[in-house]
Amino acid sequence: MPHLSVEYSANLDSRTDIGQFCDRLLQAILETGLFEVGAVRVRAIRCAHYAIADKNHDNAFIDLNFRIGVGRTPEEKKRAGEAIFAAAQEALAPLLKTPHFALSLEIREIDPELSWKRNTMHARLRNSEDQGTTHHVKA
Repeated sequence: MPHLSVEYSANLDSRTDIGQFCDRLLQAILETGLFEVGAVRVRAIRCAHYAIADKNHDNAFIDLNFRIGVGRTPEEKKRAGEAIFAAAQEALAPLLKTPHFALSLEIREIDPELSWKRNTMHARLRNSEDQGTTHHVKA
């Protein structure tokens, strides 16, 4: 259930490669070893309309919302958050050098009683794990 939503201001389209950014975040999530590869999603939502701070047209933002299933320790959640935020900061270093950018991350645990899922990728990817190609734990 680890789903990372990347909300970003549309004025970043010409200033950063959001697709490449999503790929880097996916890599960071998998490198923690805390999540099964078939469960991870990273998706970007472009915000065409927004109002930021003093409304300077150069102001921009990326807000990361990481939703995960229950079952990880506070230390594991903190480690995942630190890894994701570090990867984001590295990828966005040029933007973070400007006085017009805001980056945020929040981790939220999903209540299993109020979450429904059906994922047909698990069987295929778990089979490849048996062949030694990937090693991840917990969905």
